[in-house]
Amino acid sequence: MSRFLKLILFFALVFVICNLKFVISVYGQDCGSDLQCQIDGIQREIDALSPAHEKNKTELGALRTQIASLNKKIESFSNQLKKNEADIKKREADLADSKEHFEEKTKNSYMFIRLYDPIMPFLASSDATEAFKEVNFRQKATDSDREQMEKYAGDLGKLKSDKATLEKSKAKLAILKSSVAEKEKFLAGEVSKVEGYLTSLSSKQTELQALKEGGFSTSVGDTPGTLEPCSGPPNSANFCNPGFSPAYGAFSFGAPHRTGMSQYGAYGRSKSGQSAEQILSAYYQGSTLDKSYPVPATIGVTGIGRIPFEENYLLGIYEVPENWGDNGGFEALKAQAVAARTYALNYTNNGAGNICTTESCQVYKTQLKSGKWAEAVRATRGWVLKKDGGLAKTYFAASSGGYTISQWGWGGIKDTSGDWPSSAYEKVGNSPWFYKAWYKSRGGSTCGKSNPWLKSEELADILNASKVLTSGGGDVSRISPIDTSCWGGNPYSMSELSSIGGFTSVSSVSVIYNNNGSTQSVSLGTNKGSVNLTGQEFKKAFNLRAPGYIGLKSSLFNIEKI
Repeated sequence: MSRFLKLILFFALVFVICNLKFVISVYGQDCGSDLQCQIDGIQREIDALSPAHEKNKTELGALRTQIASLNKKIESFSNQLKKNEADIKKREADLADSKEHFEEKTKNSYMFIRLYDPIMPFLASSDATEAFKEVNFRQKATDSDREQMEKYAGDLGKLKSDKATLEKSKAKLAILKSSVAEKEKFLAGEVSKVEGYLTSLSSKQTELQALKEGGFSTSVGDTPGTLEPCSGPPNSANFCNPGFSPAYGAFSFGAPHRTGMSQYGAYGRSKSGQSAEQILSAYYQGSTLDKSYPVPATIGVTGIGRIPFEENYLLGIYEVPENWGDNGGFEALKAQAVAARTYALNYTNNGAGNICTTESCQVYKTQLKSGKWAEAVRATRGWVLKKDGGLAKTYFAASSGGYTISQWGWGGIKDTSGDWPSSAYEKVGNSPWFYKAWYKSRGGSTCGKSNPWLKSEELADILNASKVLTSGGGDVSRISPIDTSCWGGNPYSMSELSSIGGFTSVSSVSVIYNNNGSTQSVSLGTNKGSVNLTGQEFKKAFNLRAPGYIGLKSSLFNIEKI
């Protein structure tokens, strides 16, 4: 039985340990209405390690179930040993009672053999018949004594053998029980270590991803975006040649959350002839426009107090450039006024509460506007959007990358007048964030990079990182940028990571987009042949491994080669 139990335990442990090995090899944040938090957060990405670790914990649970079953069998075996032990003790007591008889019979038999003269019965008897009876009786008595002695000796021998077997079984049982307990304790400890490791790793890598993915405001603000040098693709005004070939650049389409109205998209729609009503209908699907809403007289503003709503608060909103109104974008200003009005009333429970003055809510300044923005506010006085019987949550951001995804109750749209991306409304509105390569931090740090372009071996390095992240074979915690002067840590060198993944060069790259506004897959020609990654796999590896602050800000991106 112990051999059977050990075999079961062995295979179960091998299976779980393999799963633990896999987990160690590979690896949402609810911000409420805080849009800045939503942009900087990277928790919407599914952690590649979590499913594997959850599977590991499930397997450990299954092992514990198996161990419980083994323990029941061990307990049953233990109970049987106890019965055997009790039986042996009873047999010992019984044999002890027989010991004196055995010794007496042994003595008598010895004396009988030494003293008995078989001629005496014939001499002492009056006839031969009596003599033979006496001889026969004495022979039977002798045989009976011999049989009893032999039985006692046999019982005594078996008792000793059974006692030795019992002691061996008890020793094996103790070892088996200890082994099972130790293995369970070890595996539970390993899972606990992995969970702690993942927590630490997740924290460090989340910080890294946040720095790579964050980088621009949630809204346009009052200052128009400018073309940043070396952030555009070939043939664009902000392109710069990196000086090596081939070179690869990763270009993001818009903001991370892509929810609600795209301000540059609204500007492009306005320049294309759409009205404010059409713009609002496109971005806030499922809502209705109420043009006679009884707006409150005042609203509470954090750090300022209660101020007039229409004639002060809304005139101080700095969310889009006022000069749009002079360049074909007046309808976009009107749409923004409705979105800002509705957002503020929804946020403050129809003006009863307070609203902050930063991008975490929407930007308000005490220097009130009197030009096109004020005209747009007054032209839409009392206009709000409603949904599900109440005021809508009218989120907005500078750029959505040509797509508005389905979140918080809004349906997804492809923000284009024709084929995407060449005719996206954000491109018509000249959004500087529609198709941009990011290689600087928010504060302007570049970590020594003068452009966002990567060499062939650097892109291959990201492929090697992706292999470790998804297939194992290395230390996930060492997947970070190699420029430690900016990031610190103990990252793999390119050669170390290449020895694990095997990729040394990339010769071609292409992407496929999903209809939901994300990059579906990335295909790369490499020294090891064609490689396909999901958009999510590539983005995760890219943002964890790309040098400096080079990063993908959105799940919708493209890879360019020059």
